Amino acid sequence: MLDLFPSREASPFGRRLKRERGARIPVTIVTGYLGAGKTTLVRRFLSSPEGAGTAVIVNEFGAVGIDDVLLREAADETVLLGNGCVCCITRTDLQIVLRRLVFDRERGTVPLFARVVIETSGLADPAPILQTFANDRALGGEFHVDVVLAVVDAVNGEAALDSAPESRKQVILADRLVISKTDLATPKTVERLIRRLQQLNPRATIDIAVAGALDPDRIIEPATGERSSFVAEAEHGDGITSFVIEQDQPVEWLTFARAMETLIALRGGDLLRVKGILNVKGCRGPVVVQYVQHLAHPPVELQTWPESWPDANRVSRVVFITRNMAEREVRDLFAAVQALAAQAQ
Repeated sequence: MLDLFPSREASPFGRRLKRERGARIPVTIVTGYLGAGKTTLVRRFLSSPEGAGTAVIVNEFGAVGIDDVLLREAADETVLLGNGCVCCITRTDLQIVLRRLVFDRERGTVPLFARVVIETSGLADPAPILQTFANDRALGGEFHVDVVLAVVDAVNGEAALDSAPESRKQVILADRLVISKTDLATPKTVERLIRRLQQLNPRATIDIAVAGALDPDRIIEPATGERSSFVAEAEHGDGITSFVIEQDQPVEWLTFARAMETLIALRGGDLLRVKGILNVKGCRGPVVVQYVQHLAHPPVELQTWPESWPDANRVSRVVFITRNMAEREVRDLFAAVQALAAQAQ
């Protein structure tokens, strides 16, 4: 039975105030808008000595999980929460996952872990997650939230803050802010973004991370001070949808790249996030592709797993998170480019 009564010892955001944390498991919540670089940051942390003994819970807005696959080889235990974001799906999903982790750890069916990292969807509001720890007395006895960390993209961060209420809430509720992709933005853009973040959340410290490189202690050090009381539920922007394009046969890279170039040229501003794993002809391992609006990340071939792939599923799958863009339009574009490429061979 879920305990429906909040603990008298819990603060509004899950941290008990009247006793030492004792044996409770520390939790880090990593949030940030679509394409901000959360997974890259978490991957780098997991590869560090400080990241050993970490269980990861990944939540994605999309029918197919990509981030959990990318993190799987580095974490002691990775759990993917299903389609939707944590602030919109029933919060009992998160409660069940956390309880199962504790139960499996005690039974010895998962490796011992000393901390939990929750990577939220880019569309998630962290407030309901914090409320989950505060309102569930049993979870409050097992876990404590040490820090809420929000990642902000230096290239698209200002635009996201202007247009997406989710992005602003993530920043306002964070204990620490991490600015990513500063190597892709001008110094003036970074300075302007820092000033904007300081206005939104003067309490939070601000760090810079390039390619996910950040002092691991900044991810796990307990935060001090009180969090903002801004806990309104997230209101997802109108027209935001998610869909998946899959392909059983190996992908011709040039054909895929040309289709994405065309899509970016026509509707780049509405491509909130594109992320996927491709089985590319001529590559031994999976190729990770990521796009955020008009910005295309260099593709990366992964060769860190045995036999290069994380599992037997070698189907190419790409998750699109878009604004006012129909799935059929994107599928038709890819089909047209593939047909033209086939005629040229």
